[in-house]
Amino acid sequence: MKIKLALLEKDSNYLNRIVNTFNIKYAEKLEIYSFTDERAAYQTLSSTQIDVLIAGEQFDIEVNSLPARCSLAYFVEANNIDTVKDKPAICKFQKADLIYKQILSIYSETASHSTKIRFDENITRTMLFASASGGVGTSTIAAVCAVVIARQSRKVLYLNLERFGDTDSLFKGDGQFTFGDVIYAIKSKKSNLSLKLESAVKLDAFGVSFFSSPEIALDIMALTTEDIRRLLHEIKISGSYDCIILDSDFDFSEKSNLLWNEATDVIMVSDGSDISNLKFERMYKALQILDQQEESNRIDKLSLLYNKFSNKTGKTIAGLSVKAIGGIPRFDHATTQQVILQIADMGVITKITNEKEE
Repeated sequence: MKIKLALLEKDSNYLNRIVNTFNIKYAEKLEIYSFTDERAAYQTLSSTQIDVLIAGEQFDIEVNSLPARCSLAYFVEANNIDTVKDKPAICKFQKADLIYKQILSIYSETASHSTKIRFDENITRTMLFASASGGVGTSTIAAVCAVVIARQSRKVLYLNLERFGDTDSLFKGDGQFTFGDVIYAIKSKKSNLSLKLESAVKLDAFGVSFFSSPEIALDIMALTTEDIRRLLHEIKISGSYDCIILDSDFDFSEKSNLLWNEATDVIMVSDGSDISNLKFERMYKALQILDQQEESNRIDKLSLLYNKFSNKTGKTIAGLSVKAIGGIPRFDHATTQQVILQIADMGVITKITNEKEE
């Protein structure tokens, strides 16, 4: 099913360019009607079930004359304008991909159905990265895994659910929406969540899809277990990704248990220090007890990766039946992106991404 989009713009040259671009890139997703004359546009609006109307800001659209389910936005020439006449503003002079995502976001506010083909969520591999101790570089390793998967020409989404995580320190991409907009859509239950996800996701130069961190960490902390369950369900059934990389804090809360159960693989990270190893051992023994009590086998998903490891200051854990993936040394005097690329070239993470693949 396509979104019916009407464009009302006096600049015929711009109108032709944007229509041609949309027809080339989004022919399967958009059904476009274009006008330079306001009267002709109103006639089509009354006879066709238009979903979104975008008008040049020189037009004064009569909101009451629009169909009930038709959303309205205005084209503007500056990218620092959020609204015009109390309606969303869309900068004309930006990438067509970004305009399209804004259209999706606007449409999602009124759409009650999804325009995407849905797939079996079980085909999406989900890898959870966590640690029993902080400061061991878990987020960096999760980001490296996402980069390695993207290099394998597979579609991957990096999803940071840490309370104070900062995805934007790991990945960069174009777009005005953040994970905060996704959280708002989940909480309000007014938006079509699958469309909101598509409108908010960004693409890094590595080929990794991600959501920019919300401005306020409290937004992440407001997510309930059911919110996260719904979020993962929508991502999986969208069919957009071969793999989801989950980066999360770890404890034995209901949220953590949900992520562990949703994951096909769980990679715990330690730096091999005495305190880090001790915390991992305590976590492992607690998990053993819980698995016995609940008759589950979560521990079978578990692997251990050593990061920032040095033979001088660290040691591997002995006596536990847990698979050790390997070790990664500390990289000093390097940027985050440089560290990600150096680790990605080492081949250790490739072992993780290739495991359990058919």
